[in-house]
Amino acid sequence: MDMREAMKKQNEVVMFLAKHVFASEATHSNIVFSPASIYSALTLVASGPGDPYQILSLLKSSSTDELNAVFTEILSVVYAGGSAANGGPEISSVNGVWIEQSLSIDPKFKDLFENFFKAAFGCVDFRSKAEEVRMEVNSWVQDRTNDLIKNLLPHGSVTEETEWVYANALYFKGTWKQPFEEDDTRDRKFHLLNGSLVSVPFMTSNEDQYVSAYDGFKVLRLPFLRGGNGDTNREFAMYFYLPDEKDDGLDNLVDKMASIPGFLDSHIPRREVKVGRLRIPKFGISLGFLVSKVFDRMGLCLTSSLYHKACIKIDESGVEAAAASVDESCGCYFGMEPPKRIDFVADHPFLFLIREDKTETVLFVGQIFDPSESSY
Repeated sequence: MDMREAMKKQNEVVMFLAKHVFASEATHSNIVFSPASIYSALTLVASGPGDPYQILSLLKSSSTDELNAVFTEILSVVYAGGSAANGGPEISSVNGVWIEQSLSIDPKFKDLFENFFKAAFGCVDFRSKAEEVRMEVNSWVQDRTNDLIKNLLPHGSVTEETEWVYANALYFKGTWKQPFEEDDTRDRKFHLLNGSLVSVPFMTSNEDQYVSAYDGFKVLRLPFLRGGNGDTNREFAMYFYLPDEKDDGLDNLVDKMASIPGFLDSHIPRREVKVGRLRIPKFGISLGFLVSKVFDRMGLCLTSSLYHKACIKIDESGVEAAAASVDESCGCYFGMEPPKRIDFVADHPFLFLIREDKTETVLFVGQIFDPSESSY
């Protein structure tokens, strides 16, 4: 198995899924979700009892062995040493599995979930205490996302017919390598698609930045502070993709990112350059949605329900973000060389993502159409 190629396929899935989420959930509105959390939850489902074909097809994997190999790679690099004590980003990804206590389970699955996936594993009473289990799962998610993801599973989502619940909770907090000065933050105008303007606080900097200009768009890479004590295996950064066109530029850019293989890795600023103007709006957004409905529109009919919620907040010091994905099943499984100085003024709709560069793992992806509409 070529691990690098397997990881690259996941990036193609990320943008393909992003295009469908952007189009189906809330067209031309602020959106954030975590491909990494969704991937982890689906890997749990595919590795359990049942036919994993639909999930393997969606994730472009040849087998559950390949899925698990990618999971191992991400676990050993991206989530390893995730404490902020050494100065680097704080990051954690934890899994949980709940099974109806009256069902018999092959010991190999219990061993796989507990020892390979390091998942919290519990036998529970869905038949008579479904509501209590729902609240337990929600509490588990909230505790493991620093209280950012609350009430993920809505009332009635877990019933007496539920047999399995698979969950992933992801938390990230990183400090910019070059923090912005709060005194330099000013309210400025942001262009909306309807032609109107809103006033939002923009962060600004005169420092050299990782910026590249391409045909029709620019990319800004803001790296996070790396940890000490030999923590050199991880490189986290946030990317901003700014189309030149203020109207339909972002839609066209998303189409390219979703349809051209290797797009992300072929459009990465590789060195710092002089920046003319750099302005990034502060924003905080959250979104919860039923991922399985998005899959349905994509022609992938998973009979389980996959709930997802993510939130993100960026300011002068850095980023805090969290996400959770919970699958509830009732037994049916389912470069151009940049100029010497570049302006990067994100005063119209743009796309962003956070990823770990060495493994190319995308943790969060989203779009901003109106940063004044904070829902964090």
